[in-house]
Amino acid sequence: MSKRKARDAHLPVGECIKQVQQILRERFCERRLPDRLEGVEAQYKHLLELLRRTAIHGESNSVLIVGPRGAGKTTLLQCVLRDLQKEEKVQKNLLQVHLNGLLQTDDRIALKEITRQLHLENVVGDKVFGSFAENLAFLLEALKKGNRSSSCPVLFVLDEFDLFAHHKNQTLLYNLFDVSQSAQAPIAVVGVTCRLDVLELLEKRVKSRFSHRQIHLLSSLNFTQYLERVWTQLSLPDSFPDKKFAQEWNAGVKTLCEDKSVEEVLQRHFNSSKDFRSLHMLLMLCLSRVSVAKPTIKPADLLEASRMCFADTTANMLHGEYKSYQRSVFYPWSEDSK
Repeated sequence: MSKRKARDAHLPVGECIKQVQQILRERFCERRLPDRLEGVEAQYKHLLELLRRTAIHGESNSVLIVGPRGAGKTTLLQCVLRDLQKEEKVQKNLLQVHLNGLLQTDDRIALKEITRQLHLENVVGDKVFGSFAENLAFLLEALKKGNRSSSCPVLFVLDEFDLFAHHKNQTLLYNLFDVSQSAQAPIAVVGVTCRLDVLELLEKRVKSRFSHRQIHLLSSLNFTQYLERVWTQLSLPDSFPDKKFAQEWNAGVKTLCEDKSVEEVLQRHFNSSKDFRSLHMLLMLCLSRVSVAKPTIKPADLLEASRMCFADTTANMLHGEYKSYQRSVFYPWSEDSK
């Protein structure tokens, strides 16, 4: 099929709806990273340059990404790593270790996970180390290149960074920051946290080894930008197979965003929370009502989705239990008939 015919191809409505569901669900569930970050260009540039210096020039660094939940901290980091991996010098040179404070609850588990992610289980074997520092130093030494002169740069990402501060003596943080400061091996330590007072949790010896670089993601979004975000999140890309369907869908989204009742609903959500996760939940509920019989999102769908988002789940649960109790007391035969 020629490019022109492929461009002018018309797919069945059912197939178009299926692809719309797939594209938007991946977008809402953050499985597909945005092509370009909006509103955090300075933070993106700062973090990219920092990690590039570690990956290419072997410079050790440490930095904290701080912001409320849903502000885009993980998305920012993932976009930086994605774009960094596109550079030829970085692709086979940078090793990554991802730890999470909710999973690695003590230093022993964290060290075991570091060994697993660096694929050094066979190197460590049954060796016994006197301390955490000796074990970590051995792991970094094992990453030395064939000429024994330089090590592979390693990126340590500590998600829920504040929880690592609750580990006994903060041994993991101390040793990672100590290595990054002493230039024993090129490593970058990136902490991701939602606590603004995270530095107050660090012991003096740990704090003195931290670079005190912080990247803050604080939402400065106004309602006009929020509406634009709704439009961009619901719009189909130019690469959508059926151009005519994509144009009609995007026109319907524009009409939806201009509707006064929809603006009122979105204003309420904006005043309640600027968290993009809550917005994605709202749009996901709207998307679930799209079908072959109703291939566009209507204002009524958004109103119903908003009602579900703001519903008191505890009250609904108690109400459901009370109704179940009423049925069992006043209509016991209905239970027997099931």
